[in-house]
Amino acid sequence: MPHELYAPENRTDPYPLYARLRAEAPVHLIRDPNGIEHYLITRYEDARAALADPRLSRDPKHAWEALRRSGLYPEGGEGSEPHMLNSDPPDHTRLRRLVAKAFTPRRVEAMQPRIQQITDELVDAFAPAGTADLIPALAFPLPITVICELLGVPVADRADFRLWSTAAVTPTYVEGSAMTPPEANRRLREYFTALVAERRRALRTADDDTEAQPDLLSALAVATTEEGRLTEQELISTAGLLLVAGHETTVNLIGNGMLALLRNRDQLRLLQRRPELLPQAVEEFLRYDGPVERAMLRVATEDVEIGGVVIPAGSLVTVGVAAAHRDPGRYPAPDRLDVTRGDRTHLGFGHGIHFCVGAPVSRMEGRAAVGTLLRRVPDVVLDESVPLRWRPTGVLRGLETLPVRFTPVGAP
Repeated sequence: MPHELYAPENRTDPYPLYARLRAEAPVHLIRDPNGIEHYLITRYEDARAALADPRLSRDPKHAWEALRRSGLYPEGGEGSEPHMLNSDPPDHTRLRRLVAKAFTPRRVEAMQPRIQQITDELVDAFAPAGTADLIPALAFPLPITVICELLGVPVADRADFRLWSTAAVTPTYVEGSAMTPPEANRRLREYFTALVAERRRALRTADDDTEAQPDLLSALAVATTEEGRLTEQELISTAGLLLVAGHETTVNLIGNGMLALLRNRDQLRLLQRRPELLPQAVEEFLRYDGPVERAMLRVATEDVEIGGVVIPAGSLVTVGVAAAHRDPGRYPAPDRLDVTRGDRTHLGFGHGIHFCVGAPVSRMEGRAAVGTLLRRVPDVVLDESVPLRWRPTGVLRGLETLPVRFTPVGAP
């Protein structure tokens, strides 16, 4: 039978179960509803070490048969997604350097005024109503608009992106999914194949002047290191990765963070009195009920001992980020939301070579969304007449709905 981790009640609140698992052992062998077995790491120090352990590979070729049986990849699709998240050094090092040349701090910082403008416009649209579902009204449209504008992708296509990205991160054992992960990834590849060809025709320069390019996709096309440029397949795959990763986690950061504040009114009021605490609060949201519940599957390329447990070579391994974030051995009073904590050692954006390249943008969006809400609709409360629904994914943790009420207000 599938492990109890996949029971519906643990989708709503997995933390009591994680506490029990963490207390019982540092590593558990879990069977998911697809029948795939993987070792789940539950404690902070072990989790942090595992995320940076080169013996735990992200390259799907090391676990191809298991991934194919899980439905995550089709037969013959071993090399279909050649991007940073699916690679190890030296390939990962090369790909990361090329992305870093295009995804520069200057390009990110230039987005800050636009992020605030988008946030204000979204809040303007629902503030006069006195009610809103914050997921479709703010948490989703803000990051998807930002990543579309950053990449140079038409925002008008965002409904398709939402469908494809949701399908791409939804396990195949979830009933009622609109499409399978392989199908969603195929749609993304087809979309970006056409868009990359269009961007190449419009490049402003053929040399390595990434800052001269009008968008991130064009910058990625010209980025060059001593090892060359991204291949066509790598460019298309990287664009799809940035689109999905660039908004999925931030949707959950905003939604989960606001829910945490709505359920902890003392912390909400503290943030309203002291908005300078917002950067610390965002770090606490990432720890307390973060957007990533369990890190992407890894595979042990040799026998690996973790917490005294030997994980045999060839085994699949999952880092329980949510379990690690409530480890009392690392965080005092871990089940308490504390917006003054500001601990940046959390694993919400990963750790090691796969640390999220878009973390600065996500933090910026989180601060803008939460800060603007608390300023514009200060008496916001959870509308408990409407049930909360959580998305049925195993890697990400996020809400489908977040209904709220407040006193109607006009535009500022």
